[in-house]
Amino acid sequence: MTSDDGGAVTWWQCEPRRLARDKADVGEWFPGLQWVNEGAGGWVGRLPRWPFDRPEPAGLRVLVGEEGLEAALVYGHAYPMVAPLIYPRDPRPGIAQRTDHKWHVNGNGSLCLLQDDATWNGRGSVLDLLLKAAGWRVEYALIKAGVIEAMTLHGIVDDAQSDHLIAVAAEAIEDSGDQQAKRELGGAS
Repeated sequence: MTSDDGGAVTWWQCEPRRLARDKADVGEWFPGLQWVNEGAGGWVGRLPRWPFDRPEPAGLRVLVGEEGLEAALVYGHAYPMVAPLIYPRDPRPGIAQRTDHKWHVNGNGSLCLLQDDATWNGRGSVLDLLLKAAGWRVEYALIKAGVIEAMTLHGIVDDAQSDHLIAVAAEAIEDSGDQQAKRELGGAS
């Protein structure tokens, strides 16, 4: 599809209300993200360290540092029928993590946030994906700390079962005095 001036039509020209909704939602929940008006569009910046509806667990600052995941949410031209992709920038998973399902990272480096393609129906919100990405950051650090072997099936957004492990991992990091582990878990991997 092309516009009247011969250029490609973006998804937001076809879905202006969806763009307005996404901008309002992201602006309210994730003020650290900035809209990128290139290609099919997207968001870049830092997610909050703990944007969930329960108290932040003790030790989270030690485990993941002061800030949350630095990421880029990239829309495709088929959005909203096809979910956008989220690429972690800091920490950035390596090739080994892209080839092992326990990390929930796709081969292209984007996060695997949906159980299957049918989970996204085009009516969902990018907020759900961004919350899962924020939770991915915490679980990534828990695996790196050796406290869990693999990320949970549904993530930690609404599931507090792993919250107590954050304090366990933070205590182990502090007790070990392992500066390399602190740097790696804090984001520079």
